[in-house]
Amino acid sequence: MGFRNTRLRTKVTALLLSLAALWAFAAWVTLREGVNLLWVTQLNSSVVDPSVQVLEELQKERRFSVVKLSDPSPRARRELDSQRKQTDLMITAFQESAGATVVDWAMDDEGARRLAEVFRRLDSIQQTRQAVDAGRLNRVQAMDAFATVIDPFYNLYGAVATLDDKTIAKEIRALSALSRAREVLSREDALLTGALTEGRLSPAEHAEFTQTVGAWHIVADQAASELHESDRIAYDRLVKGSSFVQLAGLERQISEQSPAIGALPFGAEEWKTVSGRALNDFNTMVLAGGDRVVDRAVPVAVNVIIRLVLAGGLGLIAVIASIILSITTARAIFAQLQKLRDAAHELSDDRLPGVVERIGRGEEVDLAKEAPDLDFGDDEIGQVGQAFNTVQRTAIKVAAEQAELRRSIRDILLSLARRTQGLVHRQLTVLDVMERRETDPEELKELFRLDHLAIRMRRNAENLIVLSGSSPARTWRRSVPMVDVVRGALAEVEDYTRVTLLPMGEVVLVGRAVGDVVHLLAELIENAVSFSPPYTNVQVTGQLVANGYVVEIEDRGLGMKPEDLEAANERIANPPEFRITGTARLGLYVVSQLARRHDIQVVLKASPYGGTTVVVLLPQELVQLDPRPEPQGGGGERLPRRPTAVATVARPVAGEVARPVTAEAPRGAENVRALKPTRPAPVAEPAPAPVAKPGLVPAPEPVPEPPAEPEQQPVAEFTPSGLPLRVPQANLAPALRDDTPKQPDLEEDDDERSPEEIRAMMGSLQSGTRLGRTQAAKMLDEQQGGEAP
Repeated sequence: MGFRNTRLRTKVTALLLSLAALWAFAAWVTLREGVNLLWVTQLNSSVVDPSVQVLEELQKERRFSVVKLSDPSPRARRELDSQRKQTDLMITAFQESAGATVVDWAMDDEGARRLAEVFRRLDSIQQTRQAVDAGRLNRVQAMDAFATVIDPFYNLYGAVATLDDKTIAKEIRALSALSRAREVLSREDALLTGALTEGRLSPAEHAEFTQTVGAWHIVADQAASELHESDRIAYDRLVKGSSFVQLAGLERQISEQSPAIGALPFGAEEWKTVSGRALNDFNTMVLAGGDRVVDRAVPVAVNVIIRLVLAGGLGLIAVIASIILSITTARAIFAQLQKLRDAAHELSDDRLPGVVERIGRGEEVDLAKEAPDLDFGDDEIGQVGQAFNTVQRTAIKVAAEQAELRRSIRDILLSLARRTQGLVHRQLTVLDVMERRETDPEELKELFRLDHLAIRMRRNAENLIVLSGSSPARTWRRSVPMVDVVRGALAEVEDYTRVTLLPMGEVVLVGRAVGDVVHLLAELIENAVSFSPPYTNVQVTGQLVANGYVVEIEDRGLGMKPEDLEAANERIANPPEFRITGTARLGLYVVSQLARRHDIQVVLKASPYGGTTVVVLLPQELVQLDPRPEPQGGGGERLPRRPTAVATVARPVAGEVARPVTAEAPRGAENVRALKPTRPAPVAEPAPAPVAKPGLVPAPEPVPEPPAEPEQQPVAEFTPSGLPLRVPQANLAPALRDDTPKQPDLEEDDDERSPEEIRAMMGSLQSGTRLGRTQAAKMLDEQQGGEAP
């Protein structure tokens, strides 16, 4: 399965490599026979031939050693010393020849081990010589000591005969066995020569002689059966020759003689003549057989060379031709496949997104022009190209249909959201009128609850507008204090009583961003309240920083995993395309769209209290210092003022210490407005505080109206896209301006009551409530007085 998924270029390369490997294997198999033949030839000249001479000299030294043990005369000693010198010369020559580096290359591990064993046994011959000189060995023991030195040579011959030709290898093993039979015959000669020198044959030596005679005959006969026909004829001729016939007669005489007799039926000179001639004839036959094997190996070597030329030369030519053909064919295939691949990438990366984008903008798309047919030829790849032409036409058609469908769905969502938004605005207007007329505290409380629910419904409708790619209709012409912006966001949160609002500073937000910032903060605060335990509070604070204004929202919930925080921040920074396949994380998508509209940075991080902290950074162009006169002694670094029409907002009474305020759910963005200064109205006498409408803060004590300042020319503001912000009646003459709208403004509530008017209304409500309670108490007293006896 893994090879199926590899690239075509890799498969072609693998095919060529396998072909080259097959040729290399065939060439190596043929070459190995030639190399093996070369190594065998090298071993024969460096190891086998010198070792044959060593064996002959060792066999002679063994014969003279046995004679020395039987005849301690000076003559026997001189002959032994002379033979030892000759043996040492042959051993030294053999060690130099077999120890060459080329022998190490030609011999395998088993042959090297056997050669090392031969060297070790040759080094031990000095101990055997010392034992012979000291007379510590008898004739049989001396023969056994020399056998331990000679036998490893025949083991070495078995490791050297490793030709791949089975016939030649079989003949070499047979000749090696004949050579071993000659070694047994040489041992027999040494044993009997020692006995003839002493003049008697002990029973133990008689038994050893009988076993030796039988051994060399058995080994020779078995080896002869494996010889080549010509070599077997030569062996039969040798066995039937006069030397071997005389040798067999002498062996038979001793074997048939009783061991107890001890005397020998013939003399030493007769045995020496017969055995010496038999050993020479045997050695000549073996060497001649070796020469004939070499002659028969010549055609094998020639055959190996011919196969090497065919497999190596012609095979190499075939491999090179295959590689050239494969490369040229592969290049043509790759060119067509790359053309097909580039067309597919162009379709997926350029044409399809472009078609979808243009359809999303409402443009007409010509499918035939957007999906031109590609010509790939008439072969198999060309047929694939024709199928691709059909696929791309279908893909562009389906993409166009899907884009049209998504645009239709967005239009439907936008239409429904606009209708819902209009109804909610009308509902809020009706609720506002009812709240003004109502004097019953309980009923007023319920109306405030309905008002709060309607504000939340309006935010949900605006979410649909944002998801459809449009902008909500709520806008402000004037800047709004930041504290009122945050209170407006709290008015759209269900569990607003759990939110603690810390001092925000005297900063105002430009009007074009008020609605979106209120919506953004409401989503984030709602999320913080929803994902934290009900017994915990959510803190909201704000302050000026070097790059603008920061609002921090901190909850005390369970927090988020690091990977979830990273994913949420990535989703906010780089929002994906909105899909209608699921509803998870819609709030984050809305936040990301609102933040991108005004270049607002929103980052989620872990809170040290275990929850999550949301940092909202408003850029400098969205915030300004409150243009009202600063209090005496005020200081601190502030943003530079910009001349603009900024409304006056309510201030805390003089001397009041700023402290965290638990939010009372302000009445949405309608209550985040600039309040017009008016003259102080008559104030009723104090009364118990009534039920507060969410979002309304008790008005401060009336202060003298500041002197009127000369009207300043407002500076033109701009939308996030760079277009100038339209201000109704901005270019009309003062006499023609109409500050009282005839119909309720859906974008900003037309009820701009001053704090004094609100206080007067609350005072009237409190006075009526107190009057009602007083009358009810009088009526109760009259009823109780009438019932008394």
